Amino acid sequence: MEEVPQDPRDANRSSLIGRLPLARDFPMIGYGVAVLLAVGAWYLRWVIGEGLPPGFPYLTFFPAVIFTAFFFGARPGILSAAMCGVLAWYFFIEPRNSFGLSFNSGLALAFYAFIVTVDITLIHWMQQANRRLVAERERSERLRDRSELLFSELQHRVGNNLQMVASLIALQRNRLGDEAARAALDAASHRLDLIGRVHRQLYDPGGSLLGLAAHIREVSHEVIAVAGREEIKLDFEANTDASLSPDKAIPIALVVTEALNNVLEHGLPPGVAKGHIAVTIEPRGERVAVVIEDDGKGVPQGFDPEDTNSFGLRIIRSLTESLGGEFTLVPAEKGEGAVATLTITPDGPTPDWT
Repeated sequence: MEEVPQDPRDANRSSLIGRLPLARDFPMIGYGVAVLLAVGAWYLRWVIGEGLPPGFPYLTFFPAVIFTAFFFGARPGILSAAMCGVLAWYFFIEPRNSFGLSFNSGLALAFYAFIVTVDITLIHWMQQANRRLVAERERSERLRDRSELLFSELQHRVGNNLQMVASLIALQRNRLGDEAARAALDAASHRLDLIGRVHRQLYDPGGSLLGLAAHIREVSHEVIAVAGREEIKLDFEANTDASLSPDKAIPIALVVTEALNNVLEHGLPPGVAKGHIAVTIEPRGERVAVVIEDDGKGVPQGFDPEDTNSFGLRIIRSLTESLGGEFTLVPAEKGEGAVATLTITPDGPTPDWT
């Protein structure tokens, strides 16, 4: 599943909220802001004067308390609430310019104290929960990074071990005198070596889809390079950007490898002056086809890969069935050579093939 790109503004907001309250290591900054905002709220209320209806002595003071508590924490918020309450009591609650306390003024002060207490408490709880969330997120990111590192190391080691087994088989091959046994071990060594090379590049913890074209291109050039057939010209063309899951990558790589090895062994065997192989990836309705065409000796008319005893073609049939695909091998329509076609269903994203 592809991740939805994050809006940078959302990341900035999350980063800011995660740092609240600000200036935790320098509390005097928070207290200074509390004093300034309380004085500013008092001045604004003084300027407004009688412009407000009766019963709104704290209207300009609530924002100062909430802003201070939200950005600088509970203690500066409490200081701001206390200063704002005293200033409002003395200057804007009857009897003004005194700390006289009537029933109505006492009720107004109690209401103010209740509101600011609830505001500061809720903001404090929110910030505590947010700090725990940020800490847990950082811990999860560290665990994820460690898991990805360990996973990559595991895949790398598995690939190395496969290639080591291939090397051991190749050493054992050199000790055998029977040519058939040597050929069988040589083929097994090449297959294991290829699986090891592919395996180290495939898997990631997120299970990301792989580009089919890039995967087949790399495998095709790898097969020709390992075979040491510099006289063979390889052309590659991709007409779709279909993707596949990592679980399908190795079977597809093996099918392509066996098909190319079949060309190099039978269609264009060692000793030919030159040869040409074209690998094409193209859409076929809701599916995608990997077409391998050569200008070699070709195959007889009516050749059926299902009826052959070739070990390589048996491997291809088995892997194709596991992929839920189809494999055909027919003579080329024009001139000499053969055309091998592997047809599979991609995993996505679905290309626009129309």
